[in-house]
Amino acid sequence: MEYFVDEKSVVREIWGKGDTVLFIFAGSAAEFALNKAVDWLYFTGNLPADPLKRLFSTISYARQIVFSEKKAALTAIDKITAIHCAVESSRGATIPAWAYRDVLFMLIHYSIASFELMERKLTMEEKEEVYNVFLRLGKRMELKALPANYIDWLKIRDEHLLHDLEKSAHTIDLYTQYKKHLGAVRYKILLQAQILVAPKRVNELLWLGKTSWLTPLLGAYKVSRRIKVDRLIKSIILPANYKEEIKALDVVPQKNLA
Repeated sequence: MEYFVDEKSVVREIWGKGDTVLFIFAGSAAEFALNKAVDWLYFTGNLPADPLKRLFSTISYARQIVFSEKKAALTAIDKITAIHCAVESSRGATIPAWAYRDVLFMLIHYSIASFELMERKLTMEEKEEVYNVFLRLGKRMELKALPANYIDWLKIRDEHLLHDLEKSAHTIDLYTQYKKHLGAVRYKILLQAQILVAPKRVNELLWLGKTSWLTPLLGAYKVSRRIKVDRLIKSIILPANYKEEIKALDVVPQKNLA
């Protein structure tokens, strides 16, 4: 059976670990809020109504693509494209091409940053492999002006961060919704997690801070994984409404997710 992502790919290792995916979620929550095109996510009302559900939905689609066989993965990508086309039709406008690229670039960055935080440093070849997977995803969505390789992407990524992000009224509202849906304690944990994976530009715009008090706790948490009590810790700090979704992220599927 042919898969969209090779079964031995480091991308499967990254997206098969719940801890890594949670940091991808945390970083994405920050960058989503700052994107100049975030008003498109407000258009349907789904994002402000339940930002956690919307972000988990994005991650769920990405994870399905990573673990599905090729035909099913391409179908999932086409479904994403169709959803966006429907929103464009309803609004009578077109989502900017750079906004599509921003989301793709966001997933690339946080995939690498989160895995390196929780597991180990990736080699340049592995980073190139991560990039190539998302490059193929972007090409299937017919996105234009995508860099040919990881090194070229790094330069373009910095330009996107500089020009496509701003702290707006939508940013403030979205963080208000994060706090409302997470609760005060979990919200503070989210902010500390964002410090660990967010690019400098994102950190500066949000005033997240230079150091995170989660840093010294990560070592203890990694030990907890060895003695199988990490799930207990997650059950304490994560919202009850999403525990099942988060629990499922810890298991690397052995068969088609479609």
